[in-house]
Amino acid sequence: MNAYGDVGLLSPVRAGTAAEAATSDTACLQAMLDVEAALALAQVRLGSVPAEAGRAIRAATRAEDFDLPELARRGRESANPVVALVGVLADRVAALDPAAAHYVHQGSTSQDVLDTALMLVASRALEPLLIDLDRTAAALRDLAVRHRDTVMPARTLGQHAVPTTFGLKAAGWLQGVLDAADRLRDLHAAGLPVQLGGAAGTMAGYLEYAALASRAGGVPQVPAHGEFAARLPALVAARLGLANPLVPWQSVRTPLLGLAAALCGAATALGTVAADVQLLARTETGELSEPGAPGRGASSAMPHKRNPALSALVRSAAYQVPSMLATLAHTAVVDDERPAGAWHAEWQPLRECLRLVGGAARTAAELAEGLVVHEDRMAANLRLTRGLVVSERLAAVLAADLGRAEARAVVGRAGARAAADGRHLADVLAELLAERPHPEGRFDAAALHALCRPERYTGAAGLFVDRVVARHDARDRTAR
Repeated sequence: MNAYGDVGLLSPVRAGTAAEAATSDTACLQAMLDVEAALALAQVRLGSVPAEAGRAIRAATRAEDFDLPELARRGRESANPVVALVGVLADRVAALDPAAAHYVHQGSTSQDVLDTALMLVASRALEPLLIDLDRTAAALRDLAVRHRDTVMPARTLGQHAVPTTFGLKAAGWLQGVLDAADRLRDLHAAGLPVQLGGAAGTMAGYLEYAALASRAGGVPQVPAHGEFAARLPALVAARLGLANPLVPWQSVRTPLLGLAAALCGAATALGTVAADVQLLARTETGELSEPGAPGRGASSAMPHKRNPALSALVRSAAYQVPSMLATLAHTAVVDDERPAGAWHAEWQPLRECLRLVGGAARTAAELAEGLVVHEDRMAANLRLTRGLVVSERLAAVLAADLGRAEARAVVGRAGARAAADGRHLADVLAELLAERPHPEGRFDAAALHALCRPERYTGAAGLFVDRVVARHDARDRTAR
């Protein structure tokens, strides 16, 4: 048993998911090693590292050959894992080619390796995350179309408000997921940036080693100072599938903060879906049910229960990610060229954002694809208030005859009496209006009952559903 394993015991939302695999300690270590290999091979291309040294370094960069717990412990000595990693890597390279060890980490600094590795981990983690967001969006799109005109109570401040449709609710969820997915996809498509600034963002170390190689001879001609500074990060970026930034960003933490903000947006969108599902799945509401699976939602004490486990997992991520974004916003205020503590405080929150949102997206896709809609309960719940759910409509209709203020007052009195007596709003209101002059039959009980039909008071819900679905479908066609 590995006493140092982090398998998500206390974070089940990401346990066993692609997000966990892409952000594990092993994955992070491999990303750092990939950066070291990419750097050496780029320097080979530019002539400051011999080709045989580059091959030896590349051959030594397999994460499974390193002792993770030992590297983690040794990281305490320098407050980051890269220093210890470089030492072990140099030893492994020396075992393959003693002369090649000299070229390990040449001109680089810990921040270059760790920042670039984090961007590489993020880029790899975003790929399955975006797939799961697209799965979630497709399922929500289908729900919105299928239930475009399925009437249900809208709720504000926990109380019935006016009629709406479940299609519109699903379209609202879909809009949030599309917004979040588009922001993350744009970041991913543009490329997360490499970081190659050297000790203080000047690239001086890289350039000095290049100059030494040029003067020593024995290798192809090294490009001139400015050309080397431009080409090295471009070559590393191309090898890693990342972006080449205009300048090193070691004291401008926008890439990390922007990524975390986009991940937080995704967590919020998914958390909103989960929160609604959890509320609408309550026993006394019963309008939705999560997809079933053996053992899912079981209680350790109450055999009858089937808890909304998927919603709980997604919400758990949505509650945690904002605080991590706040941490990264604080650490983005940088002093000097590398702050003590602030840089170190970024690594784990960013990784947890990737893990949690990746796990939430995977879970939300399963939730949306199997969500069960109980139309009969939606209809029954609309009847609970005996017409009060359309009081807004009645007040608007009566305003033409009574004036707006008086119409609201009359409907308000009728509503209070109807609630107290357990009667339908239309019947009570008809009695109150019978005392007032108006065209015969216009506001009798039958006419008022017709006005109280919830399916006739859903406004532009269908139109709004169609707009969001059209956005999804256009986006889907473009992606193909």
